[in-house]
Amino acid sequence: MTKIAELRELGADDLAKREREIDEEVFRLRLQRSTGQAEAPHKMRDLRRERARVKTLLRERELAASVDSAGDSDG
Repeated sequence: MTKIAELRELGADDLAKREREIDEEVFRLRLQRSTGQAEAPHKMRDLRRERARVKTLLRERELAASVDSAGDSDG
């Protein structure tokens, strides 16, 4: 599982890429679980939590960018 500090070091593009990777992995795990081939049931929870961390960081950066751009136009 990736720690939040490690995720904060990534750029926005890397975070978006990581989000897509997690989504694909969650899809594969769901497929495995539905066919009865689930290897590590706890992995789904870990992936969902990591995806939430990534989405939170992306949203924080989006909000910070909108505040910065709004502050620039007050001039």
